[in-house]
Amino acid sequence: MHATVVEVTTHILDIPTIRPHKLSVAVMEHQSMVLVRLKTSDGIEGIGEATTIGGLNYGAESPESIKVNIDTYITPLLLGQPAYNPGALMGRIAKAVKSNHFAKSAVETALYDALGKRLSVPVSSLLGGAVHKEVGVAWTLASGDTHKDIAEAQEMLGTRRHNIFKLKVGLKSFKEDLRHIAAIKKAVGDDVSVRIDVNQGWSECQAMAALRPLADAGVDLVEQPIHEKNLAGLGRLCGQGILPIMADEALQGREDGFALASAHCANVFAIKIEQAGGLRGAQDLMGIAQAADIALYGGTMLEGPVSTIAAAHLFATVGRLEWGTELFGPLLMKDNILAEPLDYTDFTLKLPQGPGLGIALDEDKVRHYARV
Repeated sequence: MHATVVEVTTHILDIPTIRPHKLSVAVMEHQSMVLVRLKTSDGIEGIGEATTIGGLNYGAESPESIKVNIDTYITPLLLGQPAYNPGALMGRIAKAVKSNHFAKSAVETALYDALGKRLSVPVSSLLGGAVHKEVGVAWTLASGDTHKDIAEAQEMLGTRRHNIFKLKVGLKSFKEDLRHIAAIKKAVGDDVSVRIDVNQGWSECQAMAALRPLADAGVDLVEQPIHEKNLAGLGRLCGQGILPIMADEALQGREDGFALASAHCANVFAIKIEQAGGLRGAQDLMGIAQAADIALYGGTMLEGPVSTIAAAHLFATVGRLEWGTELFGPLLMKDNILAEPLDYTDFTLKLPQGPGLGIALDEDKVRHYARV
């Protein structure tokens, strides 16, 4: 148990997406991920990952800033330190580095992966233990074309890959969005759950006007319809009691979770390990939600397979994840960087059973997609 951190390296990988992914804040045709590789003195390597959505369109961190800040500020805090205590190391980083939640999440994931490998246990065991062997996974429809989205949904249903769909809206006009949503819900039928994510694309007045038509169309959930800072507006939307309102961009860590819960500003929390600052931060957010009787949803930053499976390890420890997850990020990418791809079957993502994250990189693919 005396191993120390001897090396931390970062690489930005750019992987094309299977189609343009259209959100109110960006149109993505590739995903850039920062791959963190942390080596210890006993020969173990832990891996972690951070991604953003559309560079700086979504938040304050970009792939480039994540890499620079890990290389320049975080790595010196890790080198030579005992590798067996992620909590102590992340506390050391927290004192010296403000914010940078995505960068911290990638580093923490690598530390837990290495520790799990050293102890021959999965990361989920280090987080309390898995109570599920798999998690349900929604698919996001975001081509921007109603007919293409319907065909995509029907293909997913036919292959038993997804039976829950989230629609990205807010890029078109308000009335066009409503027609788009209603058409897709009608096409997939009553037994299929349809949720919408506005990514802050509506005004409060628009969101208020939309709730009843959305409910009438059969929509189950509305995610972050208005600006993340308008907590009072989120509270007013929740107070209508028409549809559950889910907070996403408004959840940047524990303090945000407490503010939202104490002011009754959300019915559901979208838990994202990157936005929460890592696995333990996300675990704390879930505790706040559970104490406040706020339902849980496993969110994604459209991560690649490393961060996706890290999140799955965490979500598998939760007895009741009322709204499932959307850990579909690797499926949005044209290629896979793992030696064995993640197992998406029967509407779920299966949890690997090996030590640490339970995954291994395809080194040729990593080299191919890494920026020079």
